Amino acid sequence: MSYTPRLREKYEKEIVPALKSEFNYSNHMQVPRITKICLNQGLGDAITDKKLIDTAIEEMTLIAGQRAVPTKSKKDISNFKLRRGMPIGVRVTLRGTKMYEFLDRLIAVSLPRIRDFRGINEKGFDGRGNFSLGVSEQIIFPEINIDKINKITGMDITFVTSANTDKEAYALLREFGIPFKNAKK
Repeated sequence: MSYTPRLREKYEKEIVPALKSEFNYSNHMQVPRITKICLNQGLGDAITDKKLIDTAIEEMTLIAGQRAVPTKSKKDISNFKLRRGMPIGVRVTLRGTKMYEFLDRLIAVSLPRIRDFRGINEKGFDGRGNFSLGVSEQIIFPEINIDKINKITGMDITFVTSANTDKEAYALLREFGIPFKNAKK
């Protein structure tokens, strides 16, 4: 028997029926789903220190469970001593099983480890059913060894959904268990 992530089972057994009744969908294929999760880390200091990119790739690979790739600058900016093609960030795109595993770890372990955590602000929706949130410290993830960190950096996490509106995407993410500040039904 093949392995199915816990949140994928929850989506199929609990979330689909709940959203189907909440939004009066006639078909289960109309129910929105998370298509991918994108992790992005911008490292402006990498212009002067090339080792920052290597450590960021290692950390992001540990967090995501999938190899991270460097992002390169698209144009020259002389004021910042930036040249086209220089690595200035790290990114990972998660889909399928790894996406559900990351989401499970994010909700259950990482978000509660944020200092003075009172919930996620709902203002990160883009109007098309996608949600972005920023994490100020990478040390909230248990995969990162705090003793080996030489610089605390943050990251952006974007949830790309198949929802048409922000209201549908909010309901989907709320059902998955993402702790919004003013969770309303």
